[in-house]
Amino acid sequence: MRVLVTGASGFIGKHVVARLLSMGHEVVGACRTPSPDLLIDWRVADLLAPGAAAALMHEVRPDALLHLAWCTEHGKFWREPANITWLARSCDLVEAATKVGVRRIVIAGTCFEYAFPEGDCYEHATPVENHFLYDTTKDACRRVTEALCQEKGVSFGWGRLFHFYGAGEHPARLVGSIARALSVGEAARCSSGQVLRDYMHVADAGAALAALVACEATGVVNIASGEPVRIAAIARTLGEVAGRGDLVHLGTLPDRPDDPPRITASVTRLRQEVGFTPHFDLRTGLADVYDWWRAQT
Repeated sequence: MRVLVTGASGFIGKHVVARLLSMGHEVVGACRTPSPDLLIDWRVADLLAPGAAAALMHEVRPDALLHLAWCTEHGKFWREPANITWLARSCDLVEAATKVGVRRIVIAGTCFEYAFPEGDCYEHATPVENHFLYDTTKDACRRVTEALCQEKGVSFGWGRLFHFYGAGEHPARLVGSIARALSVGEAARCSSGQVLRDYMHVADAGAALAALVACEATGVVNIASGEPVRIAAIARTLGEVAGRGDLVHLGTLPDRPDDPPRITASVTRLRQEVGFTPHFDLRTGLADVYDWWRAQT
């Protein structure tokens, strides 16, 4: 297929593009700043500009659309007013896609769309609940896109991303902050780390999204490892990988009072309908990130 990927130069986007290329698809990447590491057909586009989405679609005329671009600035995207603009422009993009004959649309969602249960989040059983402007606008985008695709007869998948990590991530993110500190011999200060999360290596997250584009599964699909892990275990494993467990200081930062005790995923649809299994286990993935940070020093 000829696949248009928005946000193609981003943290996840680079891995999606690499996997799509390895699968034999033609990839057109749309973003504000193309990545020189990826030899694809780049289109510089500001999708927040009125009319940009329709112009891009008429120029590229892809078979499939994977929409990743959205607010991503660490620590700010949760309440960023630009989420509302992204919602409007994403709807424009989807409408334009249906008009030029796109056969398959996949958009990245977020696990924060769920009302967090005591166990795993299931796509067709766990209810949705609004928490922040980010997940509220994402869920609205899903609903609008699903309705439009049903009306136009377009196949639609929604990849609900859980937590992910990898080389090159923002140094203030959990895994990046701990790995960076350990790589230079500094103390890695952490909360008590008792909450349960589902963490997936970014290369696997990108590969899973690429597989979702190429398959026939429709509706919501969790993009996750399916392996619940406590934050404390992630920190300790990084300490073991670095050989500096003494530098991992759990409980030296306060726990967030409103932090959900569990955000974990059922991955039955990802395994059985998309046919995807992660390459990295947690220890191997964390070692990969630590090695990357070591190489930066």
